[in-house]
Amino acid sequence: MIVNADSAQVYRDLPILSAAPTANERSLAEHRLYGIRDGSDPCSAADWAELAKAQIAEIQESGRLPILVGGTGLYLRTLLDGIAPVPPIERTVRERVRAQSVEANRAELERLDPDASARLNPGDTTRTARALEVVLSTGRTLADWQKRREGGIGDRVTLKPIILLPPREWLYARCDARLERMLAAGAVEEVKALLARNLDPSLPVMRAIGVREIVAFLSGDIDRDDMLRLGQQATRNYAKRQCTWFAHQPPPDWPRFTRAMDEAEVAEALALVEPNA
Repeated sequence: MIVNADSAQVYRDLPILSAAPTANERSLAEHRLYGIRDGSDPCSAADWAELAKAQIAEIQESGRLPILVGGTGLYLRTLLDGIAPVPPIERTVRERVRAQSVEANRAELERLDPDASARLNPGDTTRTARALEVVLSTGRTLADWQKRREGGIGDRVTLKPIILLPPREWLYARCDARLERMLAAGAVEEVKALLARNLDPSLPVMRAIGVREIVAFLSGDIDRDDMLRLGQQATRNYAKRQCTWFAHQPPPDWPRFTRAMDEAEVAEALALVEPNA
C-alpha cells in the first residue's frame, strides 16, 4: 500500500502540477495521504508525520506492507527521527520577523545565531525566519533544540529504504518533458482556480514548484515561452536539491540506485522491499 511522502501532493488543489498519482495509477494499488488537505490548511512536517504514523499502524495491523513514496526529505526525517520539542513561537515575535526584510532577518540571525546564519543559504527566507523566530522566542538556537528529538519511529520499525538518484541529464530531460505535459493537461487552469481563492501567498501550496511562473504568466508579466522555460528551470533546480539531500543526508548504508533503471534494476530494487528480504 502506497503512503504519500511528498509535501505538495498532500494538497488537493494541484493534482496536475504536483504530479499526483492518476486515477489509473491509483487503480493499481491503494494510495493514502494524497490530496487530503485543502491548500488553505498548511501541513507541517510534524502534521504529516502524525498522519503517516496512523496510516502505517493501520496498514501493518491489516497484515499489509506500507510503502512510503516521495521526495520530501524533511517529512521522512521527522517521521523516523522525531522532531525537536520547540515551544510555540510567541505571536509578537513571529509577526515582527515576518514583517522584516530578509536582509534584516539575516543580519539579526548572524548576531544571535551565527552558526545558523553561516549554514543557511542567503536566499532561504523560510528557514532563516524560522531560525530567528526560535532564538528570539526561546532564547535557545534551533540547533540546540534539535539535539533532542521526540516522537520518531525509526527505532520501532523494520525499514527497507531505496534511494533513486538517476543521472542528471536523464532526470532533467524528464523534468522538462513533464512540465510540458502538465501545461497541456491543464496546469494553468489549476493555478488560475487557486488564485481566484485569494489565499495567503506564503502558504506552501502557493509556493509549489511551477506556481510562481504560472502566476507571472497569468498576470501578463511573462509570455508562455518564458513561463515554460522558467518553470522547467525551477523544476530542475528542485530536483538537484533533492538529489543532493538524498545523496548525503540519509545513512550511508541505505541502498542508492544511480543509473536510469532498466527492468532488471527495477526488479532488484523491488526485491529489497519484499517482506522476507
